Amino acid sequence: MSMIETKKAPRRKLSAPDVSLVIPTYNEKANIAPLVEAVRSALGDIPWEIIIVDDDSPDQTFAEVSRLAREEPRLRCLRRVGRRGLSSAVIEGALVANGSAIAVMDADFQHDERILKQMYEKLTSTGADIVVATRYAEGGGIGEWDATRAKMSDFATRMAGMLVGNQTSDPMSGFFMVRREIFASVIYDLSQQGYKILLDIISSSHTPLKIEEVPYVFRARQEGESKISVMVLAQFLFLIIEKLTHGLIPPRFALFSIVGGFGLLVHLAILNGLKLAGFTFIAAQLTATFIAMVSNFVMNNEFTYRDRRLTGLSFLAGLILFCVVCSFGALANVGVAEIAIHQFGNWSLAGLAGAIMGAVFNFSAATSLVWRRPRKRVVSVAA
Repeated sequence: MSMIETKKAPRRKLSAPDVSLVIPTYNEKANIAPLVEAVRSALGDIPWEIIIVDDDSPDQTFAEVSRLAREEPRLRCLRRVGRRGLSSAVIEGALVANGSAIAVMDADFQHDERILKQMYEKLTSTGADIVVATRYAEGGGIGEWDATRAKMSDFATRMAGMLVGNQTSDPMSGFFMVRREIFASVIYDLSQQGYKILLDIISSSHTPLKIEEVPYVFRARQEGESKISVMVLAQFLFLIIEKLTHGLIPPRFALFSIVGGFGLLVHLAILNGLKLAGFTFIAAQLTATFIAMVSNFVMNNEFTYRDRRLTGLSFLAGLILFCVVCSFGALANVGVAEIAIHQFGNWSLAGLAGAIMGAVFNFSAATSLVWRRPRKRVVSVAA
């Protein structure tokens, strides 16, 4: 009987990485192959690894990474199912990184990967804690941004300066390199809110950080669509709120309260409109209350609880439950206001106390009942 010998392709011997490049993705399939080639060329002989953290992209970016990883073992994919967000993706990717330096960049080629080697050399030669790729130092630039986006970026940079001062010219940069031990020292203080993880890291450090910079010019996206949205700006503002209040005001509660304020305007507009239409006060009040509740529910479902968004029959059930919750919240509002008016005799103070109580009750009940976290399925394993 003849023996058939199968020859195995020789495996490339890999050394431990010095640089772990964490890249969060969502629908970036077309960019992965050219990005790997670009990083390979940019880092040269510096040992590296790429960790793609993909939020279960509909275009199956994760499948493309798996395909490429068969030929490039320094490429890995962390596929996240049921959760979204750039900051949390970066954190999860950094936690599985093996390099002494952790770099963060986007997959869309807007960040110039050609300066990665320069960033690493500056990190190691200067003893810096973080090296920021900056658009705002001499030699850097914002590329082809229009005036509106440039103004928004300038506003956000000024806001970020409230938290970190002048430690870096570009605290809003999404392109940076940080020492592994620095990241580990702030991991429990990171809010994981929004898209600006660098700002989160710097503002979470209990000691001043040594920050160096490397300028670069922001480039146009190569493939895919931009992720910039109103929600991105909102999440940035919530990060600012959380950090300035040291976590006293949760970002989700801030958004819930803003939606409630908008609902009040809707209520008053409907109420006065129905008054002009000849409705009685009771009929107008009930109609305005219902429409405001529906408006609040839709906006909270779209923005405040976007990561737990209800659809289909769950949406209808959630709407009914939300209206019930708000009805009890109104009772809590009136009850506290009545106690306060007897205690202080001041209508404004009593009204404020009632409104705060109602908002806290509605937020707590909505979070735990309407948009509660889905229970994890328990899978039994047969012996």
